[in-house]
Amino acid sequence: MELDEFIPKNPTSSLILKLFDDENSADVVFEICEQQKSESERDRKRAKISTANVYHAHRLILQHYSPELSALCATSDGMTPITITDIKPEVFRRLLYYVYGGGISNEEFVDNEKDFISAADKYGVTNLKLEAEVWYVNKTE
Repeated sequence: MELDEFIPKNPTSSLILKLFDDENSADVVFEICEQQKSESERDRKRAKISTANVYHAHRLILQHYSPELSALCATSDGMTPITITDIKPEVFRRLLYYVYGGGISNEEFVDNEKDFISAADKYGVTNLKLEAEVWYVNKTE
């Protein structure tokens, strides 16, 4: 019989993960609008913005796990959405989920390793960047 079976686990990480995208307790909102380029020469100079995806977050968590997202929050007034246009909405969602202690599946890494590397580098999520780099290196070898 293992003693671990009877020792309760610290619930902190699961409690933080439950706060992911919790609109009721969030104090910051991100609006992710992926820019799409049109094919015509005239419209190429103007980026078309697709439908926005909204994600709720907590400044306290971002302060400790993503310095760049935290800095963006400092410029935000209350619950006014912070618009980000240089990242795919699903990649941002997974990055935010990772910040809250969630994991990213192997399949998602394989499909999006470059996007994760870029986003994690830009927003200061070092461990995610390192994980994505491992997937990228293994894929290219």
